[in-house]
Amino acid sequence: MAKERTLVLCVDRDDDLGFKAGIDGPTVGREACLHAATSLALVDPEDSDVNAIFETIRLYDELAKKGEEVAVAVICGNHMNLLEGDRRVASGLDAILSATGSTSCIIVTDGAEDEYVLPIIQSRVPVSSVRRVVVNQMPNLEGTYYILRRLLDDPKVSKIVLVPLGLAMLLYAVGYLLGYPEGATIVVVGVIGTYLLFKGVGIDEIFGYLITSLKTSLHGGRFTFVSYIAAILLGIVGVILGLISLLEYYSPFGIVIQMLAFIYGAVAWFIAAGLVASVGKIIDVFLNEREAIQRVVALPFFVLAIGAIAYGASTYILSISSEISGFPVTSTGGALYIVFAIIGGLFCAFFGVYLQSFLGRWVDEREPATLKREA
Repeated sequence: MAKERTLVLCVDRDDDLGFKAGIDGPTVGREACLHAATSLALVDPEDSDVNAIFETIRLYDELAKKGEEVAVAVICGNHMNLLEGDRRVASGLDAILSATGSTSCIIVTDGAEDEYVLPIIQSRVPVSSVRRVVVNQMPNLEGTYYILRRLLDDPKVSKIVLVPLGLAMLLYAVGYLLGYPEGATIVVVGVIGTYLLFKGVGIDEIFGYLITSLKTSLHGGRFTFVSYIAAILLGIVGVILGLISLLEYYSPFGIVIQMLAFIYGAVAWFIAAGLVASVGKIIDVFLNEREAIQRVVALPFFVLAIGAIAYGASTYILSISSEISGFPVTSTGGALYIVFAIIGGLFCAFFGVYLQSFLGRWVDEREPATLKREA
């Protein structure tokens, strides 16, 4: 029976070790971890990760003196992109477990942010303990000011805090110079509100994923790079035409009517953007990962179904609204629009699901034949 071995693991999710000290993780072994902590301390003695790494080494020494089988390592994420950082933590942990043969883990962190990766670690190795290292500080006003200043010097924090504030102030100054201080206030509040909404809902992560996908597609010579760029341009056209439609059928009563007016003008272009992006994805999968074609083939049908239903619903509501004058569709025509849109949307969705199921069965039947030929 294999002897159990405990891994004492320090988590540096934001990769201060690599960003500041230039040490690529993961770092395995006492001497390597001690060198990493010393290097980071020489670059930034105030970084709390220094204390976390030293605590990791101390726990390793303590368990080793008791005669336990123990290993020590430091694992790093990504300083600017937490999504890519969590993926790096997962792959790095797999490498550490393979190299050390550890069967359980003690996690050492310097704060709650690093503990977000706890589910990733628990999915790969049992976690027997979590140790958070807290550095004692004098809680005076000068220390608080200094901590805030250090945080704002961090590019990851400054990008989140300073950029929206600077943009809002710049917009206000431009509006004031143009003689529209009231409009400038509205614009500033709108910009800050939109930013907070994007952060709260997580739309910024979607944009980050889109940028990462574009870089991957470009470096890999994928067709999706061109289709994604075309989809973005079509989406921008859709936003502009949606705003024009909103102004044309503007109603001061009710945000719902305003949203539907925007959807009425923009949804066709959004559908086109979704179709271009999904078709590009299908082409790439067909050329490079043909066995996974069933996972993406339904995308354009779902986009078309959702867009058709949204267009039919917006047309119907706007046609029966008494607050809008000059709408080109009558109430009777609007009823026909929504009926045909729902029927067509459900048919598109059903056909997409059926095609996905058919290709899934085709792939499953094809794999045994391929394995038989290879054998």
